[in-house]
Amino acid sequence: MDKTVPSGAAMLLAFIGSIEAPHGFDAVYGNNQAKLPKPLTSMTIDEVIAAGPRWTRAFGSSAAGFLQFMRATLLRLKKKLGLTGKELLDGPMQMALGYELLKERGFAEFMAGTKSRTAFGLGLAQEWASFPVLTSTVNGTGKAKRTLKRGQSYYAGDGLNKALVAPEKVEAMLDKLKASSARAGRACPGARGRRNP
Repeated sequence: MDKTVPSGAAMLLAFIGSIEAPHGFDAVYGNNQAKLPKPLTSMTIDEVIAAGPRWTRAFGSSAAGFLQFMRATLLRLKKKLGLTGKELLDGPMQMALGYELLKERGFAEFMAGTKSRTAFGLGLAQEWASFPVLTSTVNGTGKAKRTLKRGQSYYAGDGLNKALVAPEKVEAMLDKLKASSARAGRACPGARGRRNP
């Protein structure tokens, strides 16, 4: 698997990680990493997947690493990317997996100007519970339907998650990404940059 992460994606992932897990790549949910027999970054993906149910019982969630990967997410990415599971969940692997999640949520489309900042922000909020929705939206259907206000976690009301960053900070980061991409495009002869109106 290619662990190369473009600079813009790396910048966004660093921002996400600073909100999700300010204690870094070895973090587990609730900052319980000191209770692990060895650092998370020295564990294989399969070891982390196997420990997930135990961590959920002990800590309240299987979320692990700088980007707080859920067990189900690791299982899905392992299969999708053809990983053996013997790979270490070290920093470069966590960033590469995070980049895959960004791509699934429309990173390339956002950077190309075909997905709005608000729509991409919703994707980020759906992936990372500490991130807020950038406009009022609805989560769920039927009796489970909830109307969310700008600034709330997409998972608000589940008793576990809340937004930990203001929507203005997310918007500023996304604007910074677009601006740096536009500057890079101008610096490369023949490159075309397109901005949202």
